[in-house]
Amino acid sequence: MKYFPLNIELNKKLILLVGGGEVAERKLDLLVKAKAQVIIMSPTFTDYLQTFSKRAELTFVDSEYKTSILDEYKFSFVIAATNNEDLNKKIAKDANEKNILVNVVDRPEICDFIFPSILERGPVTVSVSTGGASPVLARMLRTKLETSIPGGYGKLAKIVSDNRVVVRKKFKNFKSNRIFWEEILNSKFVDLVLSGQEGAAEKFLEKEIENFDENKKSEGEVYLVGAGPGDPDLLTFRALRLMQQADIVLYDRLVHPDIIELVRRDAQKIYVGKKRDQHTVRQDEINQLLVKYAKEGNRVLRLKGGDPFIFGRGGEEIETLLDQNVTFQVVPGITSASGCSTYSGIPLTHRDYAQSCIFVTGHLKDGKLDLNWEKLIQPNQTIVFYMGLVSIKIICNKLIEYGLDKNTYCALVQQGTTQNQKVFATTISLMPDMVEKEKPEPPTIFIIGNVVKLREKLNWFSAD
Repeated sequence: MKYFPLNIELNKKLILLVGGGEVAERKLDLLVKAKAQVIIMSPTFTDYLQTFSKRAELTFVDSEYKTSILDEYKFSFVIAATNNEDLNKKIAKDANEKNILVNVVDRPEICDFIFPSILERGPVTVSVSTGGASPVLARMLRTKLETSIPGGYGKLAKIVSDNRVVVRKKFKNFKSNRIFWEEILNSKFVDLVLSGQEGAAEKFLEKEIENFDENKKSEGEVYLVGAGPGDPDLLTFRALRLMQQADIVLYDRLVHPDIIELVRRDAQKIYVGKKRDQHTVRQDEINQLLVKYAKEGNRVLRLKGGDPFIFGRGGEEIETLLDQNVTFQVVPGITSASGCSTYSGIPLTHRDYAQSCIFVTGHLKDGKLDLNWEKLIQPNQTIVFYMGLVSIKIICNKLIEYGLDKNTYCALVQQGTTQNQKVFATTISLMPDMVEKEKPEPPTIFIIGNVVKLREKLNWFSAD
């Protein structure tokens, strides 16, 4: 994060705006809206700026910029908005020497702060920034948000604001306060406001405040959510919604860090990942933690890479929840075989190459891989091994031993769907040597079958 987003009240704060042209116009509009006290310094002013000249909170100084003005007043910050680059640099240098924050329009590299693109809905303010990389892109993103956030959200925020003190006084417990507002903002109250029925909405809210029992023990719940193979864009809407509701999060090693960033920021996050021969938290302990936290009244998110029910041990977890009468819901995720093969340009089935596909675990037990090898070797069938990197040599040798053509195509996909994706493609007989040489890093998916021939033609995803 290059720029830390911070909302600051500018009412009565003194700001220096240097410049009298169109660039200064845009900045002055924002400052006036924020009720700042502004000194505008320039030898000339546009007609539009001059229309502001009689406003009490604005002072126009008809003069070239002078460094001495920074000593005459105590400015909260300075904006350099002239079309003279050398002058803008000088203003920035002067401000830095006097420890005053400075913004130089369209020159983020010499700014202490930048202005985001702003969307307003009454008290609701949404700011979008690209860190100065592309103001046009920031405006485009704001436009997209404008279509998603109706104007009625301003009215909604005002009604909530008007009742916050009432709720805070009634509910002494902070958690009860938060739970109340989360329930209200997921109820018909929102629909009433957005449909223009503000009176009915306020009556509904009054009734809910009166009837809410903060001493009633909250019923906990577990969300068993599939996070997909890595790319956050592959999350389902439902997964994202539950990720934002959870109080406590138990997450796996295979969950991409970018996905963890989407979890509610104040949720307690507990790492329960496992590596081969390094089970930091055993599965039965994870099961009991889910029960414990839920019975304490928490909304518990169990976030798992891929899909919880495909080599994710989700079945074992909900068996425990059922035995302990804990409420839960399961959200499927895109399993790694599907996501990684798609991002590698390898269709798992194809009319000319494969009419079936089988998913297999390559996890070793006591150094062995006990599988029905003959069943795996079927004509026109794709085989996908999960967790097969460590056992890759055994897999390849056994398949050849039981009759698979040693020239069968295969591919090992490393960290599929992410910007770290790499695909190692060769034949089944050569794959062990390729792994030994290239040393791919987990997580990986191993795809075997002649559908891999299509990769060169169908490869569409390029990791940076």
